[in-house]
Amino acid sequence: MSQYKKWINPALMIIALVCVPSLLFAGPGDPGCPDCPIDGGLSLLLAAGVGYGVKRYKDAKKGKEEEVGS
Repeated sequence: MSQYKKWINPALMIIALVCVPSLLFAGPGDPGCPDCPIDGGLSLLLAAGVGYGVKRYKDAKKGKEEEVGS
């Protein structure tokens, strides 16, 4: 029985890696909404990232000014 356990996990992983990607293909688009955005919130994530970067930059600049003033 133990000799079969050695190949069960790799066999299941191979089956999963072969079968799962075929289930992940995108379906057809919605014909009733030709002007729908495609980004799916990506623009919001980009805006949040830019805002966070600006905040980190200002904080780092403020910390260096305090360091120089001391």
